[in-house]
Amino acid sequence: MSIGRQPRCSVCAKVPVAMRGVAFCFTCWPGGPVTPPPCLRCGSSRDYHTSGLCARCHTQAIPPVDSCLDCYAWGATRNTGWLCRGCRSWRQQYPQQAPCATCGRTGSLSPRGSCRLCHKQASLLRTPNGRFDLAGANRHGQQLFFADMFRDHRAPARVEDTAAQPNRPVPAQLPTGTDTDTATFGEQLRLFTIRHDLAAAGRTGLHLHADPAHATALEALARDLATSGTWSRKQLQESIIGIRIVLGLQPGGRGPVRASEVDCLRDIDLPVQTVLEVLDAAAVLIEDRTPAIDAWFNRQVDGLPDTMVEELTIWFEVMKHGSQNSPRRRPRAEGTIFLHLRWAAPTLHAWAAAGHTTLREITKEHVLDALPSSGNPRSTAGQGLKSIFRLLKARKVLFTDPTTRVKTGQHEPRQPLPLDVAIVRAALGSSDPTQSVLVALIAFHGLRPGHVQRLRLTDVLDGHLHVDGRVMPLAEPVRERLRAYLTHRNTTWPHTTNSHLFINHRTIRRDHPVGHRWLRLTLGPGLTPSALREDRILHETNATGGDVRALADLFGLSINASTRYAATINHPDLDPGSPTHAPR
Repeated sequence: MSIGRQPRCSVCAKVPVAMRGVAFCFTCWPGGPVTPPPCLRCGSSRDYHTSGLCARCHTQAIPPVDSCLDCYAWGATRNTGWLCRGCRSWRQQYPQQAPCATCGRTGSLSPRGSCRLCHKQASLLRTPNGRFDLAGANRHGQQLFFADMFRDHRAPARVEDTAAQPNRPVPAQLPTGTDTDTATFGEQLRLFTIRHDLAAAGRTGLHLHADPAHATALEALARDLATSGTWSRKQLQESIIGIRIVLGLQPGGRGPVRASEVDCLRDIDLPVQTVLEVLDAAAVLIEDRTPAIDAWFNRQVDGLPDTMVEELTIWFEVMKHGSQNSPRRRPRAEGTIFLHLRWAAPTLHAWAAAGHTTLREITKEHVLDALPSSGNPRSTAGQGLKSIFRLLKARKVLFTDPTTRVKTGQHEPRQPLPLDVAIVRAALGSSDPTQSVLVALIAFHGLRPGHVQRLRLTDVLDGHLHVDGRVMPLAEPVRERLRAYLTHRNTTWPHTTNSHLFINHRTIRRDHPVGHRWLRLTLGPGLTPSALREDRILHETNATGGDVRALADLFGLSINASTRYAATINHPDLDPGSPTHAPR
């Protein structure tokens, strides 16, 4: 018999044989089962292993975790002699073996005549100024515990090396080890969460509940961030007030702070983003907000069977976060995840309505029946299903990929179309200077939406616009509207620190660009940035006779994109002699 390997029972093949020369265990013994004999070493009648020894005594067995022999703490192993660390140290310090004066058990006794279990019970019940009463503490029983849990879990504060990062603001060290420090026993869990309504209850006195030492440390960090981030004086003052208020909402007036609780500052018109930045820099922020894409995913899979939801969740997590394990995969953009699931969702819900509970039931015939006959609906639905089935097959969630060798076609190219000139002229003459200059920049110079969002004040210089290394002379109508907008910008937000050309009430305190949604809403109904840009390129295509090189240089297009516009040169609606041509 080789060391470290015991022959298994020939019947169940799960446990070792009863003894040498026998091919059965006592459970599978012919005519049995037979009750195993007691252990030859310790006399135990449970956990029999082989050769007359139990699992605790046999050297090649792996016994389960058991209780400590002295204090009955759960978690002792054979490697430590079936003693917890505390009792091993107790036996080394007090080697005398005698009956305990309190409980009567024989063991190692302290000078007080008590075993470790009685001593620990008296220590737990002793009050700060009370006496050490062994008999009184153990009169009604003893509290058992897990082995090796009486340790100090407070780690020393981590000191970061900031010598190699001279430009990074050094966060102030939050005070630890104070008299009110309750981190020894962990954080008090909440039974349920209630959102604080500061607008209804009022914020009076909340900032006074913050721990002074922690509030001072966070205030110093906020001043450092304000200096490096060009915050305004009012923004800094309101951020400090917000920090003290959210600290006052916490037990003990100190962090950590949940991000969802910081959102309540919106009710009293205090900045949320800057408070989050300070708390995050101090490492006392708990991000518990649900990302928008996660909430959208839950809405899309609502109503699907649980097994199918689990499979789609695996696809979603890998697409969102990527995978470092084989097969490795990079994270995909949220827009890609949004499109693929939106394209596949109608088919998935149809399969669920037909009685399918898992994607493992889907075959190639089901995919062919669910796909539209032709066109973009077929290609988009096919691309969404292929994305899901390919990934789940690679992760070994599915046995086969039913979309393999299924032809779904390519997306049909969309023909660029001109806009209604009346709508563009009305927007150019709008009384809103922001809408007027936005339409002018895109309609005259064909800027992309991203270019418009990222434009800064320094990009406009001496009547020229600098975009991605290109210098464009501004048209005179654009200059007039730009002057009107800059006057409106300076009058509305005279103290803003945002260097972007276009700002709104959400970005005046941060150096962030405006969002794409704000861009669409500002342009007004009937207009989109992409449609305005297409209309401008179509007009230039008609004016240059379809010069592909000129389109590529003027608008930063690729050759394929320029060719797509040049192919419309003979379109009837773009021919000046056509009755359907709209004069510009």
